[in-house]
Amino acid sequence: MDPLDDVFAAMQVRSALYARLEARAPWGVSLAGGEAARFGMVVRGSCLLEVPGHPPVSLAAGDCYVLAHGTPHVLRDHALTPTVSCASVVRDRIGGVVELGGSGAAATLLCGWFHFDPEAARPLQDLLPVLLHVRMDEVRAQALQGTLQLLAMETGEPGLGSGLVVSRLADILFVQAVRAHVVAAGSDTGWLGALTDPRIGPALRAMHKDLAHGWTVDSLAELARLSRSAFALRFRQRVGQAPLDYLSRWRMRKAGLLLREGARGLGEVAGAVGYESEAAFSKAFKRATGVAPGAWRSRGREAAAGRSIVATSE
Repeated sequence: MDPLDDVFAAMQVRSALYARLEARAPWGVSLAGGEAARFGMVVRGSCLLEVPGHPPVSLAAGDCYVLAHGTPHVLRDHALTPTVSCASVVRDRIGGVVELGGSGAAATLLCGWFHFDPEAARPLQDLLPVLLHVRMDEVRAQALQGTLQLLAMETGEPGLGSGLVVSRLADILFVQAVRAHVVAAGSDTGWLGALTDPRIGPALRAMHKDLAHGWTVDSLAELARLSRSAFALRFRQRVGQAPLDYLSRWRMRKAGLLLREGARGLGEVAGAVGYESEAAFSKAFKRATGVAPGAWRSRGREAAAGRSIVATSE
């Protein structure tokens, strides 16, 4: 399994909400932080994106961004333009058009929110940088542009089932934006950059393809065509963890998802992530999560039941 496939398969997107912003200079809007990931695309015109800890980013027509951590941010036409809160202008217009600003240069933006299952989304959020920015002038982003165009059309002229269509397109947009960022990452450090590393990438893919395999630093180093010490050093530099620490962490994440799904017994889950005995797995799982496997499974069922009740009431 490709590591990104593994991450996205576990992501469990619950919903995607959006609003189409029709703005004219001067305009500015501040978006508060929260659990939901944020995304945005510029349909026409341009604007500035300001994220704490990052220099301002100029967004042109076709550019998109993703803030997987739900980081607060600001969108505006000029660095000196005052802002209003997103909540005060969007209100009950989720899924619709929001007009903002004066009578100057026009800009159209599609802004959205991804709501994830908190437990399932944590692996992805831990791996992604604060800001993913994809420019449409890059050849590698052409596939993403098709999704952006469909989103712009669907939000510009909503029809029957537009909410569902936009939700599905937003899911695709999120995956494509991350993929485009990975391709552009080059020699950047971090997990996403490590996927493109010709030595570390094969080892990451092998681990995700078969978490149950008895991987050792030596066997992974062989896949990377490096000595044991050189591989261990390079892996830590690129990923930020030792190889077997990374493997253990993903085994526990995968086990947590399998337990929440509830389709497999404890022994099957243990075997799927490389443990020969339930006792050894239970001990490792509780050490990693602070919760016994049975309690974890029960908590997942309770959360699912709660979501079902909420959905029924709505």
